Amino acid sequence: MIKRIKDKIGEINKYLNELDEIKPSTLEDYKNSIKDKAACERYFEKIIESVFDISFLIIKYKKLKMPDDDKQLFEILFENKIISEKVCKKMKSAKGMRNLLNHQYGNVDDEIVFESITSEINTDVEMFVNEITLHLKLK
Repeated sequence: MIKRIKDKIGEINKYLNELDEIKPSTLEDYKNSIKDKAACERYFEKIIESVFDISFLIIKYKKLKMPDDDKQLFEILFENKIISEKVCKKMKSAKGMRNLLNHQYGNVDDEIVFESITSEINTDVEMFVNEITLHLKLK
């Protein structure tokens, strides 16, 4: 199970690096390129899906109560002192963005997505990975 978690962390790092390589440097460039928008949104989804996978693997590995739905996933990790409240809130927010992109609820605000892919996702996901790495003593 630990190997699978480490593999997923490797996937996240790979996806973050690949996203860094393709993301436009300005909001205007992002708005004007359908290909860039689609690719960046897909990488965002893949990164958050890997975070979900890791979270479920940890819950299974630690034999914790399985969540009734995705909303409880990060709360269970927080309640069991695996992630901080700050990271719990950030991952729930990222999950909401992922659902918005994945299911196209309403209109997607390019400015919010651009902000998420250029400044928030790296920091937030790195905090998540650091906290689970420390908790599971993966280093």
